[in-house]
Amino acid sequence: MTIVLIATLLYLAATALLVRAVVRDDANRSPTWLWPAVPAMVLHGSYHALVALHTSGGPDMHFFAALSLVGLGMAWLTSLVAARGRMAALGVLVFPMAAAVLCVYHGYGHAPSRPLGWQLATHAWMALLAYATLSVAALLAIMLWLQERALRRRDFRPWLRALPPLADLEALLFRVIAVGFALLTLTLLTGVLFVDDLLAQKLVHKTVLSVLSWIVFGTLLIGRRRYGWRGAKAVHWTLTAMALLLLAFFGSQFVIELVFGRAR
Repeated sequence: MTIVLIATLLYLAATALLVRAVVRDDANRSPTWLWPAVPAMVLHGSYHALVALHTSGGPDMHFFAALSLVGLGMAWLTSLVAARGRMAALGVLVFPMAAAVLCVYHGYGHAPSRPLGWQLATHAWMALLAYATLSVAALLAIMLWLQERALRRRDFRPWLRALPPLADLEALLFRVIAVGFALLTLTLLTGVLFVDDLLAQKLVHKTVLSVLSWIVFGTLLIGRRRYGWRGAKAVHWTLTAMALLLLAFFGSQFVIELVFGRAR
């Protein structure tokens, strides 16, 4: 509980520093928020490691554990992007989210997981990293939409000045999507190679939705390269693909574990 409490307070401290920097129009030039953010993320990861050490079976990959790990991945990715002087304002959304899912995971408790071989463990960790990366892309898409909307209305708010120019934000969005798409491709490939029986393991719905998401993301990247897709079209395709991906894992896991009470 102590680790969770300290990590949560540090996440909130990083958020407060970012909010103040955004108000002062200094979010990308004053990375003081990194001082509480980095130890918060280290403690977040340490908590999962401690749970794994004290819980039988393999690493905890149940619904709230996976949600917490995705939140941790999003926090690290946000910090890596923002530490280079771009999109620090993204942490205003990501850090409280990471703190919230960590607290929910701690409050819900931990259940033993079945041991995973290195093949399935590789597939699971690759999937979580892909979800985290593409979740960041979804947030960037929402920010792009908000920025375009504000510029059309000539509504210049302080948060708008914290964002990079529209073209830079759009370029960053597609770079993140490209990385996430590569990770999702590896996730699907490792699934094909390492999962023995999709029907027996009740993974058909997850696989179908993941493949549909992969097709949508791939079409978006091709459309961007060949036809210059951008703006609202890019936002809609990104959010559609992300919705399919969320349903693929968290939607099915929610129904199986929390509605029917059957832990995978």
